[in-house]
Amino acid sequence: MKRLMILTALIPFAALAQPLNTMNNPNQQGYVIPSQQRMQTEMMSQQQQQKGMLNQQLRTQTQMQQQSLQNQMNANTQRVQQGQVREQPLPNKNGGMLGGMTSTGSGQQHMLPPQSNGNMLNPQN
Repeated sequence: MKRLMILTALIPFAALAQPLNTMNNPNQQGYVIPSQQRMQTEMMSQQQQQKGMLNQQLRTQTQMQQQSLQNQMNANTQRVQQGQVREQPLPNKNGGMLGGMTSTGSGQQHMLPPQSNGNMLNPQN
């Protein structure tokens, strides 16, 4: 009897209790296995981290390439400017290699004797 009275006293509190989780029913459409959902969440967060790391690497690589190209351009500019200061044309009084050379009667100067076709076949020792 005492148990029955305690049970009847607790019945109103049972009505206030939360209903069972209806979303956790594997027979319902759209049910997601909790472990699978955790795994998907972890994979998404890992992908986000990897994407951030790759973007950072790409930015770093791009900055390094830009800096390298800028250094090359600066070095080339400096080399050209120094070359323009050093390489001033010398005065040319005789016309250089194009004119004014008189060694033989023809006006040409050869370092090797003139060759004709077939010289290698008939050596002149």
